[in-house]
Amino acid sequence: MKVITALKAQDMLPKLLEEASASHKPIQITSGSSKGVLVSEEDWRSIQETLYLLSIPGMRESIREGMETPYE
Repeated sequence: MKVITALKAQDMLPKLLEEASASHKPIQITSGSSKGVLVSEEDWRSIQETLYLLSIPGMRESIREGMETPYE
């Protein structure tokens, strides 16, 4: 994961947003002992959807079963 200081990120924010969106790779932003992660909106929505689906009881098993079912 790319790591950049908050000070540098301030000057490069539009470029960093484009990079995160195009590469689908997170960018860690640090400031002293504080850390954050920049991800594209598309990736964030995907993460949120995955977490939601995995929070539904039985959904993980259902997905696994579906992946093992052969196409006809």
